[in-house]
Amino acid sequence: MTALMFVGVIVLGYLVGAIPFGVIAGRLTRGIDVRQYGSGGMGMTNVLRTLGAKAGAFVFIMDLAKGAGAAGIAWAVFAAFEPDMLTWAMMSGGAAAVIGHNWPVYVGFRGGRGVSTGFGALLVISWPVALISLAVFIATVALSRYVSLGSILGGLTMLLAMIAFVLLDLEPFAYLIFGLVVAPTIIWRHRGNIQRLLSGTERKLGKRTEPA
Repeated sequence: MTALMFVGVIVLGYLVGAIPFGVIAGRLTRGIDVRQYGSGGMGMTNVLRTLGAKAGAFVFIMDLAKGAGAAGIAWAVFAAFEPDMLTWAMMSGGAAAVIGHNWPVYVGFRGGRGVSTGFGALLVISWPVALISLAVFIATVALSRYVSLGSILGGLTMLLAMIAFVLLDLEPFAYLIFGLVVAPTIIWRHRGNIQRLLSGTERKLGKRTEPA
């Protein structure tokens, strides 16, 4: 029974995370696939540059909700039937949503980078770690105007903060697994951005991409 519940939470988390709101926004507002423009992703930053602020805000909220919803569903199911496994279930559902966003089955497994979805899951799993990561992200973007750099450092901060919280017994060990899965995934998905940062060709916040 417990194994089947875990499978269900992981599969549902993946399917929720895979909903391609960025692609949907592009097709509904401009009749385009945003993955054909800019960075090639379907997340908030590329939508913002390609479609504008309103579409970017919509995608950010919906992508965040995917992660929070996946972790929340896991909480609801396991709190009622297997409370002893609750933290492992929330970790599994949240991580599955990030994987779904990055490799979405609905649109050929070409997704985004998982930052907003991972942040949404982290808010449900460990809001203190989420706020620490958000602070690093905001400070980095404010100083550098590179969203990608903020995302990379925010993901790294999440992992380091989670390690510290687990070692201090402020969070359960299961949440460390979330960090070990999600942070490297986010950083690896930014490998193209890292190359552009090193070469000085990365776009800064505010630069638009056709066809907006």
